[in-house]
Amino acid sequence: MAGDMNILVIGSGAREHAIVWKLLQNPRVKDVFVAPGNAGTAVIARNLPIQPSNLAELRAAARAHQVELTVVGPEGALAAGVVDEFEAVHLPVFGPTRGAARIESSKAFAKDLMQRYGIPCANSATFTDYAAAKEYLYRVGAPVVIKADGLAAGKGVTVCTEYEQAERALEAAMVRGEFGAAGRTVVIEEFLEGAEVSLLAFTDGRTVVPMAPACDYKRVHDGDEGPNTGGMGCVAPPPFFSQALIDETRRTVLEPTVAALAAEGSPFKGVLYAGLMLTSRGIKVLEFNCRFGDPETQVVLPLLRTDLLDIVLACTHGRLETARVEWEPETCVGVVMAAGGYPDRFDTGLPIRGLDLMDDGVRVFHAGTAARAKPEVTGLRRFYTPQAPEPSLEEVLSGNIQTAGGRVLTVVATGPDIEAARDKVYRNVARIHFENAHYRRDIGVLRAPPASEAREGPALVSGGQTP
Repeated sequence: MAGDMNILVIGSGAREHAIVWKLLQNPRVKDVFVAPGNAGTAVIARNLPIQPSNLAELRAAARAHQVELTVVGPEGALAAGVVDEFEAVHLPVFGPTRGAARIESSKAFAKDLMQRYGIPCANSATFTDYAAAKEYLYRVGAPVVIKADGLAAGKGVTVCTEYEQAERALEAAMVRGEFGAAGRTVVIEEFLEGAEVSLLAFTDGRTVVPMAPACDYKRVHDGDEGPNTGGMGCVAPPPFFSQALIDETRRTVLEPTVAALAAEGSPFKGVLYAGLMLTSRGIKVLEFNCRFGDPETQVVLPLLRTDLLDIVLACTHGRLETARVEWEPETCVGVVMAAGGYPDRFDTGLPIRGLDLMDDGVRVFHAGTAARAKPEVTGLRRFYTPQAPEPSLEEVLSGNIQTAGGRVLTVVATGPDIEAARDKVYRNVARIHFENAHYRRDIGVLRAPPASEAREGPALVSGGQTP
């Protein structure tokens, strides 16, 4: 029966906007509710004023709106046990349990798991005592990577090229408590060099199906300069990460990790994200995430030919081996438009114009956006009251959207190769305006690979170890 299924998507970023957009392509979908959503999801779905951390209200909303499937975006909700909460009352949900989500929420857990099950990763040691950690650091020296064990909003990883920098990072986490409980345990890890790739995969706890690989750009400025961010852009697939490397990663990293979690009593269902480094010693795992990546999702989902809802249902029902997952033979480039000053202090409430000037096929996924709270703009009431009428596209695109966060938009375009997709996306980015808008101008620029990577072909500017 067409249009008979209600879905809840948890989260408010461009990742969630992309997930909603893709799910709505299935004719079985009646309504998609987004908690809390943003101004972009308000156009195509129904926003609910519920934060991802409020598990009780999320569960009640799923009941009230007769939701038949929930898709979880942010890692915080997964780490808090939203899947456990939903499964306890027999509400179908796509994502790992709290126990399985430890693969991201605890770097110490992830490292221990990889080391015990022979999953290739950087050498490391884990500490809860500052003096012991400092003594170990003195012995290994720099360069080194200091990682807070828990979730720290993307700020808990410090790549240290000098010993003094590493010492300060240890003190910040373990003495000054800058990351709170997340930094009480610290992982000290060897620094790896090479090309960095994100490979996400669907899994039902047994079968693993990789997605198109992607490269994201963490540093805020061109040429990988400046502080790390949540991601300033992304390319999928990178030309140097071949099908052979995808198969190798599935065989040596993804499948062993899923099997290991099952053996540990925490079977993993959902999206397993492997952050990889292609080193001269082969593929190494930098980190695992327990969910769709951001900004990777915004460039991977436009390449997915197979219906997303069908894949998600196959995962939740334990029958992924029956699904045939296919990808478009194209390249997708996404550019993040951020507020001036991000990732530090930035202004919000700035009008966004030009959203109605995009070329056909160019998609704009919203993140830090909100509708202006003007009473005369009655068509936008739904952003504040889910039961209110849906705003028209013309109302939304006529300047009634404003900035409400650091990363504001992800503009995405596809093409037969990186150059074509890149030209298209930047041509459209230039048409969008808000005060002090900032974006990198080198997303997708190729560079010559280091000697250690030469066997894999050209790499991207995004190479280098990042959180």
